[in-house]
Amino acid sequence: MTHPDLPPLRLDPATLALLRDDLAAAGYTADAVRGAWGARADDAIGHGLAGPALRALEGRVDPLSVLARALFLGAAASVADVDAALPSCGARGLVALGLATIDGDTLVPSVLVRPQDFDDESGAGHWWIASDLDETALLLRGGDGALPTDHVLGVGGASLTLASLQLPEPADRVLDIGTGCGIQALRARHSARRVVATDVSERALAFTGLNALLNGVECIETRHGSLFAPVSGELFDRVVSNPPFVITPRGSGVPAYEYRDAGFAGDDLVAAFVREVGTVLAPGGIAQLLGNWEYRGDTDGLDRVRGWVDESAVALDAWVIERERLDPLAYAEMWVRDGGTVVGTPQYARLVEAWLADFDARGVTAIGFGYLLLRRPERGAKPAFRRFERVTQPVPGALGPHLRDALRTADLLADLDDGDLARSVLTTAPDVTEARHHLPGQEGPRVIELRQGGGLARTIEVDPGLAALVGACDGDLPVGRLIDAIAELMEVDPLALAAELLPRVRELVFTGFLRLP
Repeated sequence: MTHPDLPPLRLDPATLALLRDDLAAAGYTADAVRGAWGARADDAIGHGLAGPALRALEGRVDPLSVLARALFLGAAASVADVDAALPSCGARGLVALGLATIDGDTLVPSVLVRPQDFDDESGAGHWWIASDLDETALLLRGGDGALPTDHVLGVGGASLTLASLQLPEPADRVLDIGTGCGIQALRARHSARRVVATDVSERALAFTGLNALLNGVECIETRHGSLFAPVSGELFDRVVSNPPFVITPRGSGVPAYEYRDAGFAGDDLVAAFVREVGTVLAPGGIAQLLGNWEYRGDTDGLDRVRGWVDESAVALDAWVIERERLDPLAYAEMWVRDGGTVVGTPQYARLVEAWLADFDARGVTAIGFGYLLLRRPERGAKPAFRRFERVTQPVPGALGPHLRDALRTADLLADLDDGDLARSVLTTAPDVTEARHHLPGQEGPRVIELRQGGGLARTIEVDPGLAALVGACDGDLPVGRLIDAIAELMEVDPLALAAELLPRVRELVFTGFLRLP
């Protein structure tokens, strides 16, 4: 099922500027909308239930309420009310842009236009993001909620995650592969002079162009095509991608949604991306993406990703973080529901069974999800940084600044031998706390933990010697002097203690528990 009957999007800068002014004048922001219908209704929307929000707005004709009903929820509205809410653009302007149709005295939205907050090192702000009607809006129209296969997704959890991962570093050119509604391109433009956004969906590219104009953002160029074909021969300082990585059975009767399925078998899409991205990275350039990878038989999923990096057309540094692992049944059920297929129906059972059969054919035992950061070394340098790890705890705030700082620290550490590190004066990061766990009646702690309040919110178990060292890193004495003092207190050989602690100190510096000058 596709979108054959929807009006085409029209990228008219003048009309979009009028719409932008009207949305701003109406105070159409995420916080204002949440305040208009209240916390309970807002929670319900997160569960796909629009009824509480519609009831909260019932009978209200102020501009914010009209826009929240029509543009956020996709509900039909009076043309007169829309004209009053958008005095410059008006209902006819929405129709001219392909955002709505008019049936008599009623405006029927064709797409959603939702406010989206952002907050990064350049400051806080918001965008308005247009995308296709979601399953909740389709249900309001009397449909079954199933999404068309050419559906262009709005801002979801995965896209927000990737946006928060983007490095807040100045760049000349950034490539956004699989741009969808354009949220990553907008985010990248904050620190990049130019952005090229690509997609296999012409409709997605139209949304990206429309959203750039609606938000007054220039220098975002859209190109049609798959993976790296639209930019063959070009180099970029950064590449960012929330690709259609969802593992989908290749069989008749299984919907192939463009926003999540690129037509590859298994995890071949992510493998192809990792192997080829180095060809479009400038020296020192960095690629960031989200992805899935399969665990097959006794083969660890992260080992498979390591193999893809080893097979890259251009040698790369790599940092891969697995955030979640699902068994095949849980994975199948999640993505069948994502397409709007209702639990308990024959179609639901048939699709889940198709997924399970596909996994069984490859011996898949689990599916990992996580973040990949790949860097092309500077000219003349060899890859020096490889890290594949699992970090499953919740993390506070945007990770982009932490990833940037960790990469800088890794480069500094690469130039320090153990002697250099022992001569370094370190400080304990201000977000680090210590927890000691005692058994009843025992004087000494059974377990000592260091906890990180920011970054990846790591918790690590340490022994008394390392705990003492971290506690003493106040920017006064070098690490070697501190180790000597601790060895004297513990009555152990200082050389043996240094050999034990320095590799662990190196890890604590990289992860952000300790800081170099």
